[in-house]
Amino acid sequence: MEKGGDSEEKRREKAIDEWLPITSDRNAKWWYSTMHNVTAMVGAAVLSLPYAMSEMGWGAGVTVTLLSWIITFYTIWQMVEMHEMIPGKRFDRYHELGQYAFGDKLGLWIVVPQQIIVEVSTCIIYMVTGGKSLKKFQEILFPNAKPIKLTYFIMIFSSFQFVLSHLPNFNSISSVSFVAAILSMTYSAIAWTVSLKELGKSEREVSYGPKSEKISDNVFMFLSALGNVAFAYAGHNVVLEIQATIPSTEDAPSKKAMWKGVFTAYIIVALCYLPVAFIGYWVFGNGVDDNILLTLHRPTWLIATANIFVVAHVIGSYQVSFTTFNYSQTSL
Repeated sequence: MEKGGDSEEKRREKAIDEWLPITSDRNAKWWYSTMHNVTAMVGAAVLSLPYAMSEMGWGAGVTVTLLSWIITFYTIWQMVEMHEMIPGKRFDRYHELGQYAFGDKLGLWIVVPQQIIVEVSTCIIYMVTGGKSLKKFQEILFPNAKPIKLTYFIMIFSSFQFVLSHLPNFNSISSVSFVAAILSMTYSAIAWTVSLKELGKSEREVSYGPKSEKISDNVFMFLSALGNVAFAYAGHNVVLEIQATIPSTEDAPSKKAMWKGVFTAYIIVALCYLPVAFIGYWVFGNGVDDNILLTLHRPTWLIATANIFVVAHVIGSYQVSFTTFNYSQTSL
């Protein structure tokens, strides 16, 4: 027989779940998981992977890139399994899992500050990236126009987020996430296919050696590259909340559908990341920019299209990250 306190706590949790847009509508399908995970992971950071390769070299670059894929694939599997590791309980939010592992108070202090830092930093980066890509798009199409400050482009990007933030629940942004996932695959394909077209056309010699003669500089660049690769493989910050939207029964627990979606998403991630990283570095070597789209110049219309695709994708990525984080903290 349930104790009065336990019964009251369960009623409270149920009321919160029914109110929060993240869990009020648990009818997502496995392909929703694919879309949201691709959108959350395959961000504009994929375009910096060739530059990260140039700071590490072939051996370390290939090793780190592949290991990062394997490690994140394994750890996301752990998160999917832990979502319902306690019968009758779903860990829909990170702080709940942290509280179960470390205690009610310590769990919050360990998880929430880190989650806030990651999510706020991610949203800031998305806003800056969206603004930069809008600015680049404008400069390509209207090279003779009066320059506009980056601040204004960031404000334009933010206005899109303000409108989309009023959507009622997480599943309602599935169409936004679907478009964002398609566009992320598209601009990744543009990046490596156009790079291949420029193979051998550069007037300068392609170099794959150390970028600096100083060991200390190379060490710092290597550490910076590790950070770029780690950020490119970010996406675990929304895994529990994505799985929270999937229905679950004893015969068909949510982890089955979630894992199917995650597996498909990670195949897509590999098809996006590895060609961009390896082909981009192979073609341009140490001459590649920190965003490979800045290194590419022809055809102009295609590069402009890729930049606007980055903007559209980052709009979706921002919504997935912001929505999950916002309602995760609301339940505290």
